[in-house]
Amino acid sequence: MRTSNPAFRNDAFAPRDWGGIAADLRDGPTFGSTPAKSAVSSTTMTIRGTVVKTSFLLFLCVGVAVLTAVALKNGALPASMPIVIGSAIGSLVLGLIVGFVPRTAPYLSPVYAVVKGVLVGAISLAVAERAGPKGGALVAQAIMLTFGIFIALLGGYAFGLVRIGGTMTKVIIVATGGVFIAYLAHFVLSMMGIGILGAIHGGGPIGIIFSLVVVVLASLNLVLDFQMIENGVTNRAPKYMEWYGGFALLVTLVWLYLEILKLLAKLNRRN
Repeated sequence: MRTSNPAFRNDAFAPRDWGGIAADLRDGPTFGSTPAKSAVSSTTMTIRGTVVKTSFLLFLCVGVAVLTAVALKNGALPASMPIVIGSAIGSLVLGLIVGFVPRTAPYLSPVYAVVKGVLVGAISLAVAERAGPKGGALVAQAIMLTFGIFIALLGGYAFGLVRIGGTMTKVIIVATGGVFIAYLAHFVLSMMGIGILGAIHGGGPIGIIFSLVVVVLASLNLVLDFQMIENGVTNRAPKYMEWYGGFALLVTLVWLYLEILKLLAKLNRRN
């Protein structure tokens, strides 16, 4: 199973001997377990460990985002644009390092969460201020929708209601690549003063439809991430992959949040 999340690669989860999710959950806590079970759970990836790491990274990112927004609003930090550019470059570099060298995840994924939190906080404040009196409500709605989608998909996946097959996986991968190329092309062309692709960021029908498609695409990427984490646990991937799994989920969740926020901002401009 493949995923379009760049943090998940086929070679990231190095197969060892087969275990599986059922065995991981059945063994329960390591306290009082046999030495063999304790040794396995302390050296291989588990669902519980991945949940803990993901929660920590998410809490760190959200906390930094709130502090950044408050600091910018109160003038404790310089204008948001330098913050956005610097944190965007920093998160990109850190993300590439962790993506290509998963062993660095325990050390760099918390740093990535902090830098990404700065980016999210700066962007959220900029969107809120541009939206006027409704700005705070837009950010709150984007947060609730993001976590609502995440919890719904996670629940559906846990009960076996949501799965993505091989053909659909390929479609999602290609579509995600297309979105990335579109964003990159828009950035390059805008730097040259060419606004050919400006419609996808506007509040017109094209921009709204595009945002809706990207939100759905980001949501489907969450399901692929769940499947890849399950595959890592089943294959008894190394323990550091718990941090790697948390990092990858954070990447997708932040993407989903920013796309929902962008969609809500577009709809607000039409009102």
